[in-house]
Amino acid sequence: MIRSHESDKIASRIAAIREQIPASVRLIAVTKQVSVDAMREAYAAGVRDFGESRVQEAAAKQSQLLDLPDITWHLIGHLQSNKVKKALELFQWIHSLDSLKLAQQCDAIAAQMSLSPQVCLQVKLLLDPNKYGFSLAELPDALPQLDRCQHLQIRGLMTIPPLDLNPAEISSLFERTRQLAQEIQQQNWSRIHLQHLSMGMSDDYPLAIAQGATMIRLGSILFGERPK
Repeated sequence: MIRSHESDKIASRIAAIREQIPASVRLIAVTKQVSVDAMREAYAAGVRDFGESRVQEAAAKQSQLLDLPDITWHLIGHLQSNKVKKALELFQWIHSLDSLKLAQQCDAIAAQMSLSPQVCLQVKLLLDPNKYGFSLAELPDALPQLDRCQHLQIRGLMTIPPLDLNPAEISSLFERTRQLAQEIQQQNWSRIHLQHLSMGMSDDYPLAIAQGATMIRLGSILFGERPK
């Protein structure tokens, strides 16, 4: 079991974050390498949105949290094509739809499973070999085909800044992501409705909120640093 003082730390950290962010911003607790006990403490403190990076780790945790049925599960890590079916079984939200090919595969399998997951398109507006996502050149060409994905609810954009940016550069990236979402919205697609911006993590979430983030993905600021 998690020690009581650790439990108090998690609850107080969550309360402090809640005081800082607008009620309209959805707090997603990122629980990669976080224990189920710590997740239960976050749940007790009011968190209902949990983000996992790996399908297999999420499956193991969900099997231990079946008594908490009102959790919404978010996949925030790269989705491999061989994990799509399992991911659709486990997650209500997929933030990391990072290519047209992956989107079409998710759509086809969702159709077979009679599911309609909510998804974000992951965008990569700056060159970064360590990140996945649609580039500014790729996304416009992909939109007509994405709009034909009948079983995906395409609800927003997600972005992750490169590691070497300063705060002004991070803020500019978040602003460009918001502007891109607005431009796509103005094109009046049938099935693409980008009401959400999934951006901002423990180190930069205030910058993201200032630029219109509706979902922030917080891990270390809630649970402490992960083991190396």
